[in-house]
Amino acid sequence: LLRGKVGEVYNFGGRTELQNIELTRMLIKLLGKTEESIRYVTDRPGHDLRYAIDCRKAEEELGWQPQVSFEAGLQETIDWYVTNQDWVERIRSGAYRSYYEQQYGERLA
Repeated sequence: LLRGKVGEVYNFGGRTELQNIELTRMLIKLLGKTEESIRYVTDRPGHDLRYAIDCRKAEEELGWQPQVSFEAGLQETIDWYVTNQDWVERIRSGAYRSYYEQQYGERLA
């Protein structure tokens, strides 16, 4: 990152382009669930089939390369959420909102 330029934007990604359903199936597998766990819903207008990040600029200008595969990184993310259930619950409950309201008040609007 020391080679980055002030004001520039760099995208970082694993060069793994998946359709949303492929990612869903990967998550199901990593969680030890079956495909029966997938609930299909009607697509919203203009829905996205996949998300892609072009990280060539970070690779070329910064010499950045991903250190883990997409699947390994996904497993690390799952493990983090499992290990940090207290954080997850605070987010789900909305308890964190009172902190931000106290700190920032009307500036949040």
